[in-house]
Amino acid sequence: MAKKVEHLFSAEEREHIAAAVKAAERHTAGEIVPCILAQCDEYEEAIWRGGALAAFLAFAVFYCLRAFTDTWLPLGVGAMGAGVALAGGAGMPLAQWAPPLRRLLAGEELMDRRVTGRALQTFVEEELFATRERTGILIFLSLFEHEVRVLGDAGINARVAQEEWEGVVRTITQGMRQGQAAEGLVAAIAQCGALLERCGVARRADDTDELGNAPRTEGEA
Repeated sequence: MAKKVEHLFSAEEREHIAAAVKAAERHTAGEIVPCILAQCDEYEEAIWRGGALAAFLAFAVFYCLRAFTDTWLPLGVGAMGAGVALAGGAGMPLAQWAPPLRRLLAGEELMDRRVTGRALQTFVEEELFATRERTGILIFLSLFEHEVRVLGDAGINARVAQEEWEGVVRTITQGMRQGQAAEGLVAAIAQCGALLERCGVARRADDTDELGNAPRTEGEA
């Protein structure tokens, strides 16, 4: 049964994540927003591909049995067509409800584009562009695609190259693989704070918490 992404973290874990954001922002001007989504798209293309693949396999089985074996199939063209159609109809819900198969049929290139697009959309929706020093940072995790993005606003990108975030991405990915989502996210947020401090994203004396510290969650996984 699907469950809401927000239920992946206990109340205590959500507090730990928020506390990690607060600690990371204590010595820098960065405004860190962690966001966890169930998935970035329904990938209808993968569902249709699943149906087409199942139909093709059914047709191939019928053809091979009739052409290359002595098996006698009491099926006319109409019955075979119906069998192929039924197989295609079964393949579509199978692709929809089996995440590994849907990921395979969607393909890495399509998922990569959808994750990047949704991360940029979330950056705008959460108004990370609206901080005083343009120092918003989005830590974006999409569970279905197994993808992580870290996006910084102009004030961050002027000092931190995109390649610098690779260690943060690896920390989150490793935590997910080990079944320690909250711990991995907390460690990655701490890495963000250390990186910002090292790169000179200094905190002003009158700095305020502009975006809040709680993790944002959306969807069902």
